[in-house]
Amino acid sequence: MRQIKLVIIYCCLMLIIGCSKNTPDPLPPPPPPPPPPVTYDGTLRIMTYNIHHANPPASAIIDVNGIANIIKLQNPDLVALQEIDVNTTRSGTSLNQAAELGRLTGLKYYFAKTIDYASGEYGVAILSKYTMDVTKNTLLPSPGAEQRILATALITLPDGKKIVFASTHLDAQTSETNRLLQINKIVEILQPETNPVIIGGDFNAAPGTNTINALDAAFTRTCITSCGFTIPATNANKTIDFIAYKPSSSFTVLEHKVINEKLASDHLPVLAVLKLK
Repeated sequence: MRQIKLVIIYCCLMLIIGCSKNTPDPLPPPPPPPPPPVTYDGTLRIMTYNIHHANPPASAIIDVNGIANIIKLQNPDLVALQEIDVNTTRSGTSLNQAAELGRLTGLKYYFAKTIDYASGEYGVAILSKYTMDVTKNTLLPSPGAEQRILATALITLPDGKKIVFASTHLDAQTSETNRLLQINKIVEILQPETNPVIIGGDFNAAPGTNTINALDAAFTRTCITSCGFTIPATNANKTIDFIAYKPSSSFTVLEHKVINEKLASDHLPVLAVLKLK
């Protein structure tokens, strides 16, 4: 009887083993569903940010990921960036900060060189959620000082409408002479545009100065009286970073704020939400 039981147990084991060998491998899990389509209702989230080549204040590190996380948290459609390093010995000869920020945020990018610097390039950039059909880098008058530029991109929105988006960084000298030359040149360049224009940048000038008065004569800023301080990040007491648009009838300002992010750069980022009329 004991032998019969052992035989039965053995046969059962062999049957189980045989069945397990013929069982197909489990199917891999299905891929995640595709992300929902981009919804667009004419509202644009605009950011301007002087990132100080991704170098946090009082630190020797370069933290592009930190800048990217700040940008992603605000979910902007368009970003004007200033102080961008591309393949420099200062930030990394293999690091294109504009390209890396585009990759990390999932946004298209355009880098516009201001100067050759530290065996690489230095300038401003534009990030865009939407197609950039035409990009251009225009030199601004900068006598006796570091070259400054205006970067522009023609943006095609999901409904087919087009706008021009610009990024700039004006002269930082105490004298306002170069800044006035530069803002007047920017007005000259952008005034003939038939599409609505949005510009973001570090203007190195506060409200009430001749530079910002010249900006205000041609553009409408997203803030007028309550702009919020943007520099220095650790104890901000001055407003020099702005977003503006033209014509004044093209947009409604839904929101303007300075983002209280003190650790990533010496400037605070600025965000405006605009509704295209």
